[in-house]
Amino acid sequence: MISHMAKSHGLIRLLMKPCDGCLRSPQFLRFPADGFSAFRSYSLSRSRFMAASSTDPMVGEEANGGVTMLPAVEDKYGGVMTEMSRPMDPSAFSALLRSSLSNWTLQGKKGVWIKLPRQLIGLAETAVKEGFWFHHAEKNYLMLVYWIPKQDHTLPSNASHRVGIAAFVLNHKKEVLVVQEKTGRFKGQGIWKFPTGVVNEGEYIHDGSVREVKEETGVDTEFVQVLAFRQTHKAFFEKSDLFFVCMMKPLSLEINAQESEIEAAQWMPWGEYNKQPFVQNHELLRYMTDICSAKTNGHYEGFTPLPVSAPDLQGNLYFNNRDLSSRQ
Repeated sequence: MISHMAKSHGLIRLLMKPCDGCLRSPQFLRFPADGFSAFRSYSLSRSRFMAASSTDPMVGEEANGGVTMLPAVEDKYGGVMTEMSRPMDPSAFSALLRSSLSNWTLQGKKGVWIKLPRQLIGLAETAVKEGFWFHHAEKNYLMLVYWIPKQDHTLPSNASHRVGIAAFVLNHKKEVLVVQEKTGRFKGQGIWKFPTGVVNEGEYIHDGSVREVKEETGVDTEFVQVLAFRQTHKAFFEKSDLFFVCMMKPLSLEINAQESEIEAAQWMPWGEYNKQPFVQNHELLRYMTDICSAKTNGHYEGFTPLPVSAPDLQGNLYFNNRDLSSRQ
């Protein structure tokens, strides 16, 4: 999971020197004020500006005194963001960076973000030599960042967590849906386990759990509650991991195991699942089975998603609605 929440929207102002064929008035853009999603809104203005500019790759903003600078937008935290779009000679790019950094320093700016699309990745070495460092990468771009003040930087770190789920699916016969994996660390060990998986980018936990069960077993389910979650560190490429145990209600019973990842799948009596040595010898699984049993017997309440909105965001609040309702 990757996971920084966008903050409130703010108005920014992109200033460009009037010239023949260029925009002649300040343009106002509205974009999320975190250091990443702003580029999505900026890209439209940037593309228009670059199309209106001359073919000279050095064209950019000009500060007072006629010094050429990279075109950039301001963020709400005293920094600037720029996105490269066209090839540039490394030496010319280096000179432009130095000029821009000098002017941004005089302006009292703090963080400087540069987004390099995949086709311009060769400019990364030049940026690093000028003091930038890698912040994060996606399949189509690399983000670099620079901190101007002498003090330690206060820039947000890269996404720190991956989000996974385990699905507890119990049918009317008190049988639990379990799988044996064809790949991974449990391959070939004869271990029956809950269906598990990773929540996709932009996917809610409850939607991801429904999708994973369907993909691995072919069983349709309805999300009921998050029963518990576990946090670990250094789990995947040195990132932390959030693992949510989700209770699901089966809407179908026929199993069609995923051929690429699942060796076998079945409905197993709950007591038989609990007696597996793998479950009995694994502290996490013992707690998970205790929680699942308590929920099944009505002695435990998990967390139900409630769609909520912030000033500029839509999401879900997971909470114990039974105990909250009892106090109202």
